[in-house]
Amino acid sequence: MGWILLMIAGAFEIVGATGLRYTNGFTRLWPTVFTLAAFAARMGTLAMSTKTLPLGTAYAIWTGIGTVGTVGMGIYLFGEPATAGRLACIALIVGGIVGLKLVTSP
Repeated sequence: MGWILLMIAGAFEIVGATGLRYTNGFTRLWPTVFTLAAFAARMGTLAMSTKTLPLGTAYAIWTGIGTVGTVGMGIYLFGEPATAGRLACIALIVGGIVGLKLVTSP
C-alpha cells in the first residue's frame, strides 16, 4: 500500500506544480484553490506512504516523480523545449527512481 500511496503523492505533486502556472502568482482564485488542494493532498499521501517505506527512499522517489512529470507537463502543455540533453537528464532521474524501487522493500 505504501508504494501505491507514494505514486498517488507523486501524481498530486505533478498536478500541484503544474497548477502553479495557472495561478498567475496566486492571483487567480480557483486555480490557486485547486493547486493548494493538490499540495495538501500530496503531503498527506506522502506522509501515509512513509508508514511502510523508508523516509529517504519515499522522499527521493516522490520528488523524482514530481520532477519527471512536471517536466513532461511543461513540454506537453506549455511548449517547453524537449532537447536531447534535457531528456537525457530526465532519463537519469527515471533510472534513479527505478533503482531505488528495486533496492527497497517492502
